[in-house]
Amino acid sequence: MTRKQSGAEVFRITGARTGLAEDVRGRQRRYVISMSIRTLAVILTAVLWNVERPVAIVTLALGLLLPYVAVVIANGGRENASSLPSTFVTAPTRPMIAPVAGPVEPKPAEGEGPSAPVV
Repeated sequence: MTRKQSGAEVFRITGARTGLAEDVRGRQRRYVISMSIRTLAVILTAVLWNVERPVAIVTLALGLLLPYVAVVIANGGRENASSLPSTFVTAPTRPMIAPVAGPVEPKPAEGEGPSAPVV
């Protein structure tokens, strides 16, 4: 039993990118986690301000920087995975045999044969 070769393109599933919904869900999850950490840092800043001022200043800086970092990470677009193989696989081509030309006449060596051109 033989399989017919069609001209359809063949794609490798290992090179497929993640779905758009899954990508958005992952970015939302990272954003919510970083905003939760920021909220915790702001609460710790308020609690520790009169108790442990150096730690409160660190948590304040964390609370100020995390929104920027979270937005940059969340807005990062979909990237192509360069480590994965190409997603397109070309269909194998059959080798072509060169057509055979008509009979080939050998050229006479210099000094041999007629001196007039052959018509």
